[in-house]
Amino acid sequence: MTGAKPVIVAVDDDASVLAAVARDLRRRYAGDYEIARAASGGEALAAIEQLKLAGRALALMVVDQRMPEMTGVELIKRAIAIYPEVKRVLLTAYADTDAAISAINEARIDHYLMKPWHPPEERLYPVLDDVLDDWRATYQPTFEGVRIIGHRWSADGHRLRDFLARNLIPYRWLDVETDPEATELRSIAGELPLPMVVLSDGSTLSAPSLTELGEKVGLHTSPVSKTYDLIVVGTGPAGLASAVYGASEGLRTLLLEREAPGGQAGTSSSIENYLGFPVGLSGADLTRRAVAQARRFGAEILTPMEAVKVESADGYHLVSLSNGETVASQALIIATGVSYRLLEVPGADRLAGAGLYYGAAITEALGVKDQDVFVVGAGNSAGQAALYLARYAQSVTMLVRGQSLADSMSRYLIERIEQTPNLSVRTGAAIAELHGNDRLEAVSIADAVSNTIERVAASAVFVFIGAAPRTDWLTGKVQLDAKGFILSGPDLMREAGRKPDGWTLAREPFWLETSVPGIFVAGDVRLQSTKRVASAVGEGAMAVAFVHQHLKAAGGS
Repeated sequence: MTGAKPVIVAVDDDASVLAAVARDLRRRYAGDYEIARAASGGEALAAIEQLKLAGRALALMVVDQRMPEMTGVELIKRAIAIYPEVKRVLLTAYADTDAAISAINEARIDHYLMKPWHPPEERLYPVLDDVLDDWRATYQPTFEGVRIIGHRWSADGHRLRDFLARNLIPYRWLDVETDPEATELRSIAGELPLPMVVLSDGSTLSAPSLTELGEKVGLHTSPVSKTYDLIVVGTGPAGLASAVYGASEGLRTLLLEREAPGGQAGTSSSIENYLGFPVGLSGADLTRRAVAQARRFGAEILTPMEAVKVESADGYHLVSLSNGETVASQALIIATGVSYRLLEVPGADRLAGAGLYYGAAITEALGVKDQDVFVVGAGNSAGQAALYLARYAQSVTMLVRGQSLADSMSRYLIERIEQTPNLSVRTGAAIAELHGNDRLEAVSIADAVSNTIERVAASAVFVFIGAAPRTDWLTGKVQLDAKGFILSGPDLMREAGRKPDGWTLAREPFWLETSVPGIFVAGDVRLQSTKRVASAVGEGAMAVAFVHQHLKAAGGS
């Protein structure tokens, strides 16, 4: 609905008069306004409420006075409670002149017109041109995208905001405790359980699942086909690169993403060391471009959709999806990346999403304006998040378990952190406990040097520690190391050149091939991978080259 025209509503219970009004309105104003009509006050009021929920602008009401159940003046009085700035023109007969004049004061109508108004060029359009010009002079286009209404510290609200932000879906967050618009929309839609989502068409969802929300905002959540040449699980840089190279080279390619494209890289506020972008780019920009590129070549992307099981038989890999469907392919690339490890301290489970966030610096940055926040971690992602948060927060403190950032962070980031006045680094420090009931209020910090624990006020903690691979669904299917990272290529052949158990082919596994022929791995989920965007992209492209060799040997595409 973004960019939708403002609306003019015509209301009359006489079908012939209503048709004539709508006809004349369309003839003059259809280029700049949407013309809607209603045959009763009740029907008009329902339509106006729906327009409000959809975030649409109502410019003008042209309303007949004599209608059963609700007069024109009564309708206008109820409508201006929803749209105070709407222009109001009352249609009257000669006998209603006195009522129309009194309505100027009672309902603050802008004009009244005697029926009939022919010719409209003389008796209708000049009046409406004048009132519409007045309305346009003060009109400020309203946001027409998704709006989320909820409590600032709601974990469910954070989950929905983060999902939309990472999928590049524009939205507005309305705090039910402080935003008058939130109160107004709830009064129209009803007291639905929060968080409440108001979609661009005015329909509402109450505490929806990510799958339900994804379907409603137009994300692709069901596969078009049952069989593909290549299925890619994960849409971080490695997965997106696989899709671009696979689809561009003629492979029917399906991507599966459990949350949002981009992976950890997609949440980065700035990637400054990626080749070809001297001033850097955000993870969201990189993701948006890569997704558009993959789709342009014909790749199909399902979001949110999780691969929950894989079985291999007769040269095909059958992937079970979280919606109960199954898709098959001759080649499969696992590019699920890694997740930030959870903070295992008292209070962490209770306050996740209510002041404790894993990543999510971009989503929550505006919410910490002028507040004191902490970033836990010492890698590039932590450094980028800290610099981004420092634009909004009163202070940002990085808590680093080691004695220096130099072992785990790029030099250019360290220099920028040192130059940021409201950003400090505490080494030898870790969070021991999080405090607060419904929201984070304070943290206890353990200092390894002084062997003390200090409790300090905190509005938010952003965690960027370690890496946990997303491979539970692959246990027993492909070879994993003790931490869950996927073994591939030479790592499978270390015991006197012996091929992995269950290997059915005469050849040895390709470099990025797992212990199952035709299943490949790329990016951070691979054992001993280089944790950089550029290397993930390179592995994604290289995996497709091995896919072609596998398919050629198997007699496929």
